[in-house]
Amino acid sequence: MTGPAAAEFSRPVLLARVGAERFRQEIAASEAERAALARRFDLIALDRLSAAVELVRHGKEMFLLRATFDAEFVQSCVVTLDPVRGAVSEEFTLLLGPPEVEAEAAGTVGDEIAFEPLVGDRVDIGEAVAQEFALALPPFPHSPDAEGEAEPRTPAPDEAGPFAALSRLVGRRGE
Repeated sequence: MTGPAAAEFSRPVLLARVGAERFRQEIAASEAERAALARRFDLIALDRLSAAVELVRHGKEMFLLRATFDAEFVQSCVVTLDPVRGAVSEEFTLLLGPPEVEAEAAGTVGDEIAFEPLVGDRVDIGEAVAQEFALALPPFPHSPDAEGEAEPRTPAPDEAGPFAALSRLVGRRGE
């Protein structure tokens, strides 16, 4: 998120711009950026990805990145491979700072906010949004036509557990 290589949805912000005042920016992925992100996240399409991002100085060396994002996308159904439309609207907060202050960082905000190490003099707020969007995607999208086709089967009591096959074999020996 903080390295020099440009990501598909790169919006680098110089940390020197974040002083006593909060830094705020609205960002939206262009058509080309959405197409590249769709390839990266194995989506059929990414129709919209936009975010409101805020950076706040948190002490001398750390920063809080707060963001809300909205996205509309199309994934493949894991059963039928049919297109499945989806939408997410999420918010997240990250604590950013030099790697050497990570231990100290946990004490300042608690465990509920993830620490992200900073390398260099900028943070890529677009990449932060892209990573959080990836985490918000449904891992197993299902089309309405797939309902019932992928229902998990509950094993019968005599076949449940890791040793079920072994117990059936042992049972055959006694027959």
